[in-house]
Amino acid sequence: MSNLQKLDYQSPIGVLEIVGTDEAICSILFSEQEKAQHFRNNETSEVLVECYSQLDEYFKGTRQHFTFPYIFEGTPFQKSVWNALTNIPYAETGSYKDIAVSIGNEKAIRAVGSANGRNKLTIVIPCHRIIGSNGKLTGYAGGLWRKEWLLKHETAFK
Repeated sequence: MSNLQKLDYQSPIGVLEIVGTDEAICSILFSEQEKAQHFRNNETSEVLVECYSQLDEYFKGTRQHFTFPYIFEGTPFQKSVWNALTNIPYAETGSYKDIAVSIGNEKAIRAVGSANGRNKLTIVIPCHRIIGSNGKLTGYAGGLWRKEWLLKHETAFK
């Protein structure tokens, strides 16, 4: 992918590094940086600016769906999991089994969990909405404390 650009969003739960091109966003991940390092300038693509704006609206509680263009790179199975994740409504949760069933492969629970962990579009592809079948929080690449925060945040603005 050519001409990758970065823009950081300082969220209430850490810096999100947005990576994309003039056409689409390809990654939104929590950064280990304590403060934003990549800022908007005259060269920043409109797609990154729109993603930043929509993330800001999400954290302010005024956006529940994302409309900027994004692409995900992965295997056909991973893409099917990520597409299924987008069907979990705002402020609701599902399980790995729910996703496995929804993609027609109910025995692929562990593989769904693995694909979930490889999601590079944090929040937009809402892997934070996946909890264990027992109702408990399960792993989250951004940390369980962030997952808990995001679920409470969404519930507060439902």
